[in-house]
Amino acid sequence: MTDLRPVRGTHDWSPEETRQFRHIVDMARIIAARYGFGEVMTPVFEYSEVFHRTLGDTSDIVSKETYTFDDRGGDSITLRPEITAALVRAFISNGWQNHDRWRYFYAGPAFRYERPQKGRMRQFHQLGVEWLGDDSVESDVQVIALARDLLHALGLGSVTTLELNSLGDRESRAAYRETLVSYLQTYRNDLSEDSQQRLEKNPLRILDSKDAGDRAILVDAPKLIDAFNATSRARVDALQQLLQQLGISYQINPKLVRGLDYYQHCVFEFTTDKLGAQNAVIAGGRYDGLVQQMGGKQDVPGVGFAGGIERLVALMREAGAWQEEAPHIVAVIGLGEGSAEACLPLVTSLRQAGHKVDYLTGNNMGKLMKKADKLGAKYAVVIGENERINARAQLRDLTRGEQQEMAMEDIGKAIATWR
Repeated sequence: MTDLRPVRGTHDWSPEETRQFRHIVDMARIIAARYGFGEVMTPVFEYSEVFHRTLGDTSDIVSKETYTFDDRGGDSITLRPEITAALVRAFISNGWQNHDRWRYFYAGPAFRYERPQKGRMRQFHQLGVEWLGDDSVESDVQVIALARDLLHALGLGSVTTLELNSLGDRESRAAYRETLVSYLQTYRNDLSEDSQQRLEKNPLRILDSKDAGDRAILVDAPKLIDAFNATSRARVDALQQLLQQLGISYQINPKLVRGLDYYQHCVFEFTTDKLGAQNAVIAGGRYDGLVQQMGGKQDVPGVGFAGGIERLVALMREAGAWQEEAPHIVAVIGLGEGSAEACLPLVTSLRQAGHKVDYLTGNNMGKLMKKADKLGAKYAVVIGENERINARAQLRDLTRGEQQEMAMEDIGKAIATWR
């Protein structure tokens, strides 16, 4: 092998980056549990039909971005490009509808073949929640509140904005579809190639177009909310009223439709201006009917969100919300030959007591102390030949400049006291 670079669109996580990754996932897990969500895991690949049926053939994910291949058994397999559809498949195939609570938290990798850029990778990671079995506006609000709580816990509340829209029910969307198609037909030849195709299959997706020409055409397009029936209007009003009562600020974005075909009613994104074009860090909405669409016997409503962990990592650093770890490392320094017999039992006992310990050996005291300093050690335990003979050690507090000789068995207690 001559090329040792990572595959384009993938990333090797350093220990510090991984610690931040785990912090974000752990915080999300804790907050999700407060709302009654239990953690689940699904495979990273599924039969292709799981995604092709649910995401829609006109979505960019299915038409351009999935990693799809035939396995050795001849089955078409797709690496999951998102996790909602995989979770719903698991809900159906495992009989989870027989459980008492249908609220799920997840975190894991997903895969899309797209042009890598800041905040967008070919292997990326998502965390998210799905709440099945509740079609109330209250469940929409609680899912949004959960996302809000997570962003605040990560120190990102002040650098994110909740953007909100509603796609209405099926009746409202059908009425709007006719109005929108009638408007866009006038500009058919001016639309981008993708939007010309969507005009026939899924014209609402044109609202989500990033093409500059399409966006100029859409400026005077009819508004979806103007086609809402009484039910859809009442739901939007109730949603906004509850958000206001909870003190959750938001902005209405009538162009927000989300990129997947299974959404209806409430859709939302928490966005930021700190990450360039990839401005959505958490996004979701309601997807009533997805369970039945995937073959479930029940018509189970659902609402949820997903957040990109890479984007959250980048945003925390950009916003100064990430604090570097205060390591409190103990450097156990063994001088001379034969130090292991005296030092390793102490190293082991300190680690078992919960301390982070680096064991350093050599003959040059100055070099070893410099190495301990580079490691960020707060304490150094020095054990030379005389100390080994007398079962004693020199304990140094490297931040305060204090030093004390003591019995080796007292080192752990002394560190706990000094801290």
